[in-house]
Amino acid sequence: MTGNTEERRADVVGMWVTADGHIRQELRADGRYDEARGNRRSAYTGHYTVTGDHIDYVDDSGFTATGDIREGVLHHEHLVLYREEKQT
Repeated sequence: MTGNTEERRADVVGMWVTADGHIRQELRADGRYDEARGNRRSAYTGHYTVTGDHIDYVDDSGFTATGDIREGVLHHEHLVLYREEKQT
């Protein structure tokens, strides 16, 4: 990914989901994220920054996490998330 922060963020914006659908992470264009786990909506919320293919997360409660996009797949700590295709 190249370009400024907004362009890099645009490359990751959308819904990312684990293969079993249990964890759903929405990366929003405004730099915020909202992660649902099972039936628990907004289990984790905070903001993120993108540097190249690397994502740094800071949760609203203060803890931090990281992720990397490799071959179109988001590797977020121990999770593997896939981009959810938009319905047309």
